[in-house]
Amino acid sequence: MASEYLEHKLALLPGMPGIYMMKNINGTIIYVGKAKNLKNRVRSYFKSSHEGKTARLVSEIADFETIVTSTDKEAFLLEITLIQKHQPHYNIKLKQGTGYPYIKITNERDPQMLIVSTVRKDGAYYFGPYPNVYAAEETLHFLQKVYPLRRCTGFQNRPCLYYHMGQCLGACFKEVPEATYKRQIEHIKSFLNGNVATVKRHLNQQMTEAAEKLEFERAAEIRDQMHYIEVTVEKQKIISTDRTPRDIFNFYLDKGWLSVQVFFIRQARLIKREKRLFPIVNSDVEEMTSFIIQFYNRKNSVLPKEILVPDSLPKDILEEMLPVPVRTPQRGEKRALLEMAGKNARLVLEEKFRLLELDEQKTTGAMKEITDALGIAPGHKIEAFDHSHIQGADLVSAMVVFVDGQPNKNLYRKYKLKTVDHADETASTQEVIRRRYTRLLKEHAPLPDLILMDGGPIQLEAAKDILENELGLNVPVAAMVKNDKHRTADLLSEVGDTPLHLDPKSQGFYLLQRIQDEVHRFAITFHRKVHAKNSLSSRLDDIAGVGPKTRNKLLREFGSMKKIAAASTEELQKLGISKPVADTIHLTLAKMPETN
Repeated sequence: MASEYLEHKLALLPGMPGIYMMKNINGTIIYVGKAKNLKNRVRSYFKSSHEGKTARLVSEIADFETIVTSTDKEAFLLEITLIQKHQPHYNIKLKQGTGYPYIKITNERDPQMLIVSTVRKDGAYYFGPYPNVYAAEETLHFLQKVYPLRRCTGFQNRPCLYYHMGQCLGACFKEVPEATYKRQIEHIKSFLNGNVATVKRHLNQQMTEAAEKLEFERAAEIRDQMHYIEVTVEKQKIISTDRTPRDIFNFYLDKGWLSVQVFFIRQARLIKREKRLFPIVNSDVEEMTSFIIQFYNRKNSVLPKEILVPDSLPKDILEEMLPVPVRTPQRGEKRALLEMAGKNARLVLEEKFRLLELDEQKTTGAMKEITDALGIAPGHKIEAFDHSHIQGADLVSAMVVFVDGQPNKNLYRKYKLKTVDHADETASTQEVIRRRYTRLLKEHAPLPDLILMDGGPIQLEAAKDILENELGLNVPVAAMVKNDKHRTADLLSEVGDTPLHLDPKSQGFYLLQRIQDEVHRFAITFHRKVHAKNSLSSRLDDIAGVGPKTRNKLLREFGSMKKIAAASTEELQKLGISKPVADTIHLTLAKMPETN
C-alpha cells in the first residue's frame, strides 16, 4: 500500500515513455526501469500484488523520480547510463570490462600481432574473445610462425633475431611492401575465422619442399605446427558450416529468477560459454533486452557479425541499439544451438534453486533479522570497522563489507591512522569514519544501510558524532558488544540503552559473529604487516650511514632482516652502497640478537 505522499505523486505521473528511479528511505536509488507508459508502469508496483524480488523492492520504496524521453532508444540509453552510474541494488549489473583477451592486428605501416585486454577504436582488427590467456597465446605463437608480420620494434639498420627465425618480415632493416602485409593479414583472418584447411595445405607444401632440400629440422618444425592445428583448433567439434563470428543468447525464467546463457561461436566452433543468474523485478523480455544492451556496452567488448536470440525479444530495438543483425533462426544448426543454450539455462537455474533453499536463511534472512531487531528499514549492505595496535604503536583500522549476508572482499578497505599516535578509541573511530564517508560523499557513491563498530559505547558514540553532527548523514549505526571471553555477545543501538539480546541460535546472531570475526581478522592481519615493516625499517634506520633510500633498497632486494644480515659485503655493494656503509651494516646486524 502506497503512502499518502506516494499516492499524490502517482496521480501526477504522465502517460508517456521514459525511465523511473525508485529510492529507499535514505534517498539511495535502488532500481532504475524503463517504461512505454510511465503512469501505468509505476502505478503497477503499488497497485498489484508481487512476490520475490519485486515484493522486496516495493517494501523498500520511499520515493521515486521519473524522466520523460521521446523514443524507446533514448529511454534504453538513459536506463543503461543510470544503472552504470548508480549501480542500483535491484538492477541487473555487469562488470565494466569483459575480462577476456583478444588478438589484435595493429593498424600501422608495419603491422604486428598482439594479445590485448583493452579494445580501442583505433582502426585495428580484433579477434576474440578467447576463453583464457593461454589459448590466445598459443594461437598467437602459431600465427607468428606461419604468417609472420613485424616482431621487432622497427627499423634498426640490421635484421633482428625474429627475422633469422622466420618470424618477422624484416621491417627492422628494409621496407616491406604493403601488399606483402596485406596478403599475410588475409591469411591470418581466414585462419581465425576457422578456415584451417588452407593453412594445412600451405604447411604440407612447405614441409614437402623442406624435406626435398634435406632441411629436416625445418620440416620437423612445420610438422609440429600441423600437429598444433590438430590438437587445439580441430579438437573442438565444428558446430557451424559457415565462418560467421556470432553470439547466441537464450534464457529461462522461473520463480522470479532469470538464467542467461551466452554462446560465443568463433572459427565455426563454440569457444566459450558464459552463464549468469539474476533475481529480476520486471518481465523476462525487458530484463533480457537490458542485459544484452549492457553486455555490449561494457569496456573492451567486440561485437560479432551476428547475434541470435529467442523470438520473444524485440529484435528491431536490439538492432537499433547494436549495429549488428539480430535474428531468430527457425530451423537447422543455428536453431539447435539456440535451443541448446536454453536447455543449459534451465539446468543451471534448477541447480541454483536447490542451493538457494539451503542458503536463503543464512544470508538475506539473517540480514533481515538484524535490521528488524534494530528497528530500521530493510537493507542489504553492512560496513563494519575495527582498530588494531600494540601498546598504542602502529595504529591501523580496517573495514569489511557484507552484502545480503555475504562478504564482498573487493570492497574491503585498510586505513593507516594519520591523526592518532596513541591508543584512543574515540579519536581512532572519528578519523576512520570521517575519512570513509567524506570520500563517499565526494564521489557520490552509495552509502551502506548499516554501520557496525567492533566495540562498545565509546566507538558507537564517536561514529554517530561524526556522521550526524559533522557530515549530516542519517545512516544507522550499531556496536557489536563482546563478552568477557572476547566473543560476540549482543548488539547495541544507542549509548546507555539495554543491548538487544539476539537469540544466540538465530541466523542473525550467526551473521553478526561472522562479521565481527572477519573484521577482527582483517584488522589484525593488516596490523601485523604494518608492524613488521615498521620494525624492519626502524632497526635499519638505527645503523649509521643508512638513510631512507638505502633502507628501501635493502628491503626491496632482500625482504627481511635475516636475509640482509646473511648477505656479504660484496652483495650489499652491488646495490650501490659504499664499502664502509656495507661493512657497518654487515657488522651491526651480525651483533643484533634474533634477527628476522
